Amino acid sequence: MFSKLAKVAHAAFALALGAALLGTGAATAQAGPPVIGGGSGIVIDNAFECTVTTVGYDGAGRLVGLTAGHCGDAGATVSTEVDRGYGEVGRFVYSNPELDYAVIEFTPGRITPVNRIGNVTITGVGGPAQFPTIVCKEGRTTGNTCGITWGDVFATNTETWSQMCVIEGDSGAPVVVGSTLVGMVNAYLALACIGPEVGTNMNSIMDDINARGGVGSGYRPI
Repeated sequence: MFSKLAKVAHAAFALALGAALLGTGAATAQAGPPVIGGGSGIVIDNAFECTVTTVGYDGAGRLVGLTAGHCGDAGATVSTEVDRGYGEVGRFVYSNPELDYAVIEFTPGRITPVNRIGNVTITGVGGPAQFPTIVCKEGRTTGNTCGITWGDVFATNTETWSQMCVIEGDSGAPVVVGSTLVGMVNAYLALACIGPEVGTNMNSIMDDINARGGVGSGYRPI
């Protein structure tokens, strides 16, 4: 469960990394399906922006992705920030408010999935980072930033705190150690880029997706 302190950070400081207002990011039309991977910007319901955590295939061969749960509810439409005029590329099929993650099912042929965006490459999924490991993230707002891991500060068994620069729009950004995806960006405490970041661990997300079954179950990254 997302810890009480993280929820306080969302409410009291009004600084949960919710989607930024549409129109804050650059958009460039490109030939063919837009390239999307962990770290790409997406537009939800043609109104808000967040970051894709990872893209891959589930056990049934469906092309799916992950992002933060507070970015949208089941049924929300997804388009790409890199080519806003391209239209819908997928939809949210599940959103978990407790672990704060969501599953996106992409429409076949509507994106070009990749395992590298910016300075982050994702080749696998692993357990949470521990203090004092350095973790990095790739977000649609602040790009690539790194910092020290504080660990599971409040013994939630689902969260990891780290000292990385994140602000609005970075929600869902992949958190990696090397090329291993260990978590996603969900919130920050107090001050953007100064206060610590808190995110859900990927092993908790994968366990929940697999236990629930359906779209996303058996996920593996590109």
